[in-house]
Amino acid sequence: MTSVKTLEVSRKQSRVTVSGYIDPKMVLKRIKSTGKRAELWPYIPHNLVYYPYVSHAYDKRAPSGFVRNVAQAVPAPNATEERITSLFSDDNPNACSIM
Repeated sequence: MTSVKTLEVSRKQSRVTVSGYIDPKMVLKRIKSTGKRAELWPYIPHNLVYYPYVSHAYDKRAPSGFVRNVAQAVPAPNATEERITSLFSDDNPNACSIM
């Protein structure tokens, strides 16, 4: 597999970590073809999740610092509330929103 950047083997946890630009299904297919049992790691680091406090993200079996990878709603980039850059505007004296 040419697009694999790193490969880490943890015998203690019976886990192999594959990093790079590669399709996860392709990696699973390749590993299962050797006769080994394989599954995707369902946890991601806590700091990579947009809002890690949703109830479905926490799992008792997750290692510390990791949460379950769940689909989360991200706020729309063009929401109706004012943007930070327009809170204090010198061009418009009535634009001060925090008073």
